Amino acid sequence: MVAGETSGDLLAAAVLRGLAQQAPALRTAGIGGPAMVAAGFDAWWPAEMLAVRGYAEVLRAYPRLLRLRAELRERLLAERPALFVGVDAPDFNLGLAERLKAAGMRTAHFVSPSIWAWRGGRIHSIGRAVDRMLCIFPFEPELYARAGIDAVFVGHPLADVIPRAVDRPAARHALGLDPQAPVVALLPGSRASEIRYMADGFMHAAAWLAERRGDVRFVLPAATPAIRATLDGLLGGPASGALRRLQGRLMVLDGRSHDALAAADTVLVASGTATLEAALFARPMVIAYRMARASYLIMRRMGYLPWVGLPNILCRDFVVPELIQDAATPEAMGAALLAQLDDEGLRDRIASRFTALHDALARDCGRQAAAALLDMVDGGGRT
Repeated sequence: MVAGETSGDLLAAAVLRGLAQQAPALRTAGIGGPAMVAAGFDAWWPAEMLAVRGYAEVLRAYPRLLRLRAELRERLLAERPALFVGVDAPDFNLGLAERLKAAGMRTAHFVSPSIWAWRGGRIHSIGRAVDRMLCIFPFEPELYARAGIDAVFVGHPLADVIPRAVDRPAARHALGLDPQAPVVALLPGSRASEIRYMADGFMHAAAWLAERRGDVRFVLPAATPAIRATLDGLLGGPASGALRRLQGRLMVLDGRSHDALAAADTVLVASGTATLEAALFARPMVIAYRMARASYLIMRRMGYLPWVGLPNILCRDFVVPELIQDAATPEAMGAALLAQLDDEGLRDRIASRFTALHDALARDCGRQAAAALLDMVDGGGRT
């Protein structure tokens, strides 16, 4: 198995636990992180070696990644494992899988690239690389079937982790929030680039809303200490005049994003996996995103769908607003949040749509994925 970054490590660890239950004698090894190691994985290299984001960063790391992939390929061809499983990290894993499959090795991939959103032509190279695709969204297997590629829906791991019923009063008590006050969670992203482009706008949207609703409180989870320092600097900097309205009303948290979502009435969230987390908490939200203009123009030309946010894509509807690039002004974000706070019926309708989405995605992903992989191994790998 090969997993990169924290998210891939957690995804793979869930599969490894499922494998251990169904095939306790199975040996797993490759590239992985601490969660995988805790599940019995033999990490030849650590997962953070693949944790590279952004075009410039990838270019700088490219020679190192090529050397790593070549070294791993030679080791796998020498050891001939019963199955190679790439977990996310498609740019690294699919190229490796294609070479292994050409050499006669069985290959699988867990978490389909977003071929339904952009770069759909990749499906042909995916077919050359994998014998089976494990999908986390229910509409994906049909796309692969049209191209003659074996694919199976195994559910989404977050839908298994996030409970159907969330105790909002308990979450507010744990955070020291007024149980009666409206609460807005601000999730501007977990990467430095996202914080650079969106954190200031998110906080000014909160200040705009605070000026119009004196009772609203805000929680902002900081994914890392470095991000916490950046946020504290924005709030206390010389250009933070408008943000003074947030004094005593904005709580910056060290992590605890799920506590923030559980406590919130509505959420301002950067497009990405956090939007799905908010939906699985059945929370109304406003989805926003800003990036470098050149990157935005490239992404816009390559996209296929009218939606950007995962909840809207999965519901095939603009269930919640999307404010992208120039549309993501503090005033527009604040007004969209205010509209949700002022309309309890709207919040209830959104929550109902997201509860149905949760039901569709919860399938005990680790167990289902493990079973789909063991079916590819002669004898099922069981003892």
